[in-house]
Amino acid sequence: MENIKSRLGQVGLLAAAMGIISMLLSIFNYNIRLLAWIDIWGSTAGWVIRILLILVGGLLFFQFGRDNE
Repeated sequence: MENIKSRLGQVGLLAAAMGIISMLLSIFNYNIRLLAWIDIWGSTAGWVIRILLILVGGLLFFQFGRDNE
């Protein structure tokens, strides 16, 4: 069970990092290939998805990624 929790924390950290990088790159009209689908629904929806990706990833990381001693 601990292995699953640590993996969820890693996935959350990866999702948040990809959201932040995608935000920075979108300012210069670039995007991460894995997240290229985000702007299909328009610019506003793309920004909302990026923000949600950061928030959900951060939540997963803080919930499962840190050691509870």
